[in-house]
Amino acid sequence: MTDCGSALSFNRRQTILGLGVSAIGLSLSGCAARSSLHFANWDNYLGETTLADFKDASGIDTKLSVIASEDALFDQLKKGSDVPDLVIASNRMVERLAEAGLLATLTKARLPNLRNLDPRFADASYDPGRKHSVPYTWLVCGIGYRKSAVPVPPEGWKDLFANPAYAGRIALPGNPADLFRIAARTLGKGPNAIAATDVPALADLLKAQLPRIKAFHQDDGQDLLLGKEVDLVADFNGDLAQVILEDPDLAFVMPEEGSELTCDNLCIPKGSSAAENAHQFIDFVLGGQAGSGICETILYPTPNLAAKAMMAAEYHASPVLFPPAELLAKSDFARWNAELDQAMDKAWKGLPQPLNKAG
Repeated sequence: MTDCGSALSFNRRQTILGLGVSAIGLSLSGCAARSSLHFANWDNYLGETTLADFKDASGIDTKLSVIASEDALFDQLKKGSDVPDLVIASNRMVERLAEAGLLATLTKARLPNLRNLDPRFADASYDPGRKHSVPYTWLVCGIGYRKSAVPVPPEGWKDLFANPAYAGRIALPGNPADLFRIAARTLGKGPNAIAATDVPALADLLKAQLPRIKAFHQDDGQDLLLGKEVDLVADFNGDLAQVILEDPDLAFVMPEEGSELTCDNLCIPKGSSAAENAHQFIDFVLGGQAGSGICETILYPTPNLAAKAMMAAEYHASPVLFPPAELLAKSDFARWNAELDQAMDKAWKGLPQPLNKAG
C-alpha cells in the first residue's frame, strides 16, 4: 500500500502474521557484519519462513526494523545514521528518495532473477529503468461492498459519490493523497492530472459528500466492512481480498473510470553497509519458491511471474487480486508531487468535523 508523506499506519499488515521486530531508528548490533542484513519493512509483510529460508540459502542473518511511517523512513535515511541495508518503499517514496539522492543504484548483474518480473513491471514511470527499485507487491484501489446490503453495486467512483442509495453507508480513505485522487476520478481526472490549483474544487466536492460518508478509515477500511460498520468502502484490493476470504457476503468492484495503482518496492539506501547482502535478498525473493511463500502469507498481487505460477488456481482466478486488464489499463501510479501533497493535506485539515479526526 501505499502513500508517502502521510504517516499511514499500515494496520492491514499487522493482523496477518506475528514477527519479532524492532522499531525503525533503533541501532541493531552487528548490522555491518558480512553475515547480516538490516531490513526496514512494514510489520508482517513477509512469508512465514522467508527469513529462515534466506539464512539457510545464504548464511545471512536478517534483522528487521518496523517502518512506522514513510515520513519516518525518509527522515531516517536523510539523517544518515543507523541506515538500514534494505528498505520497502512505495512508488511515490521511491521517487522522493531518489530525488533526494538517498538511494543506491542497483547492480542488475547481481539480480539474475529479474527475469521473473512481469514485463509490465520491468520499467516504471516513477523509476525509469528500475535504477533504484525492484517491485515487491502491487495494489489497486477499488470498492468493497456487502452483497446482502448492496444488491446493486456501484459501477465506479462517480456512482459511489452520486447514488442516493449509498448515502450514510460509505467509508473513504482518511489519507488525503488517496482521498483527493478518488474525488478527482469522479471528474474524469487521473492521479497525475491534478495540480495544487485543483485542490480547492476537490475539497468543495468532498465537503458536499460529508453527509453521505459514515467514516474515514485509517487503513482499516476492510475491517469496517467486515465488522458491518459500513456497507461500502474505498480500499485496496489486497486488503479486501483478505476479508472476502473470511466473509463470502463481501465483494469487490474495480471502478469503471480506472483507479490509482500503487507498488511497494525493495530499495537499497545509499548508506547501506551491506549492499551485497541486500542484493542477495532481493534476488532471493524474486525466486519462485520464496516469492510464492510471501504471496501465500500476505495475499497481495505479485509482479513475480515465477511466484505467481506456483500459486493455487484460486489465486490466479481471483477477480479481486487481478481485476480486468481493460480497467487496469485505465489506472496509473501517482507521481511524487510535494506541492500537491501539501495542498491536499491543508485542504483535508480544513474539512468540517467530526468525521475528519485528523483535521
